[in-house]
Amino acid sequence: MKVKQKVLRLLLGDQLNAGHSWFSKTDSNVIYLMAEMRQETDYTRHHIQKVAGFFAAMRAFAEELKHQGHTVISHRITSAQAKLTLPELLLQTIRENNITRFEYQLPDEWRLDTQLKDFCKSLSIPFSSHDTEHFLSDRDDLRNLFPGNRKPLMETFYRKMRVKTGVLMMSDGKTPEGGKWNYDAENRKAWKGKPAVPVLQLPVNNVSEIVAEIKKAGVDCFGEIDPVGFQWPVTRQQSLRLLGEFCDHSLAYFGMYQDAMHTDESFLFHSRLSFALNTKMISPTEVVTHALRAYENSNGVISLAQTEGFIRQIIGWREYARGIYWGWMPEFAQLNFLGHQRKLPSWFWTGETKMNCMSHAIKQSLQHAYAHHIQRLMVTGNFMLLAGIHPDEADAWYLGIYIDAIEWVEMPNTRGMSQFADGGIVGTKPYVSSANYINKMSNYCGTCFYDHQKRHGEKACPFNSLYWNFYDRHRDVFEKNPRIGMMYQLLNKMPSSEKADTIEYAEKLLEDLEVL
Repeated sequence: MKVKQKVLRLLLGDQLNAGHSWFSKTDSNVIYLMAEMRQETDYTRHHIQKVAGFFAAMRAFAEELKHQGHTVISHRITSAQAKLTLPELLLQTIRENNITRFEYQLPDEWRLDTQLKDFCKSLSIPFSSHDTEHFLSDRDDLRNLFPGNRKPLMETFYRKMRVKTGVLMMSDGKTPEGGKWNYDAENRKAWKGKPAVPVLQLPVNNVSEIVAEIKKAGVDCFGEIDPVGFQWPVTRQQSLRLLGEFCDHSLAYFGMYQDAMHTDESFLFHSRLSFALNTKMISPTEVVTHALRAYENSNGVISLAQTEGFIRQIIGWREYARGIYWGWMPEFAQLNFLGHQRKLPSWFWTGETKMNCMSHAIKQSLQHAYAHHIQRLMVTGNFMLLAGIHPDEADAWYLGIYIDAIEWVEMPNTRGMSQFADGGIVGTKPYVSSANYINKMSNYCGTCFYDHQKRHGEKACPFNSLYWNFYDRHRDVFEKNPRIGMMYQLLNKMPSSEKADTIEYAEKLLEDLEVL
């Protein structure tokens, strides 16, 4: 008689996919392992909401698996096991439970992928790795689409994904619905108080016990949290309800105002689904399906432009970022194309700066563990790039402060698109701007200590002089770039005294970023 294997299956904190084939049936010989671990809380300094959110979602998922009849071993952050490394914990669990086979889902971080591969090499029992069954593309799809040194253009990848999925495509499978692939040019409006921002019914979770345990364990966190009114989804049901709320009330305006910023609104028409997606409580297929259904049933209230603008973020940019990560790691994590070396000023951890745009974006991030993509790219990221902040510093800050930040999605956005540290793998140009763009897309400048119209002199906005100084000091790199040639024409036409005063002011600012 054949002896049935006793299997240990590892579930990481971002592998909360209830629809995974693993869970299609129960088996008393299969044990699932979930653990809150110091190696995961301590590899960088995290926002308290990020740590609490992951732990709450993991605990809820473990309980749901148990309710379905699965066997689950789970360890809390206060347990002795929390201090073990992942290989140590796995080996201990295998020995204590007489495990004869080990299985794991492919991690989405290079660090964990390498750790598990190395661990399996030392195992004396059979093992196997499995897909997470979440993404719409495979790890190596992007690299295969652009072999050799071909530039991996997001637009090309996005169109391939549209054809592959059939989303917003005509019946011939080749022509985009409406005749255009994207409506980005129509989705760049500033919000000036209208239309009214809908009040969504957000989840409310009590994470007091988790926060107390995080503190008891001595985990070093930062940021604010309301332990009894935690408003991020921590279950699949909460995630689906939030998706429905967004589609019903915000999707109609998302695309148009997705780049807008305002001091009175932290979220505007954004979905707040990134944490639920990145922990895999919901899938990109579900998100796209809900959005398409809302669009098709709206009788024209939700336009094609709004719908496409949202779906592009899901099947385009999100999948593209993952493709960049797996296609260009581990070298990508070391890139510093522009040779930037400065450290972040301390006010990045407090928001106490006289620059209103920076203060608002940072304080919002500390309060909510959230800022939308333009606040990240064109405010905080813009400043980091103009100021010559080391990309390692940028990576650590973005990875730690945002609840949705997992390295596979954070690093391509930060080191690639935001900081141009990759030398143009992700972006075709550096995403920098003067105060003019920030003033156009927000109301930040109207109440700022600095004058957004001045390049130098008393109360001149730092973004202006730093902008021209950036292009001046990197002239050898960017002057021949066709996408930014206009900037050098303007710089060359600038009166010599004006240019000198602007560069001198920028250099003075760079001597002590702490005083801004």
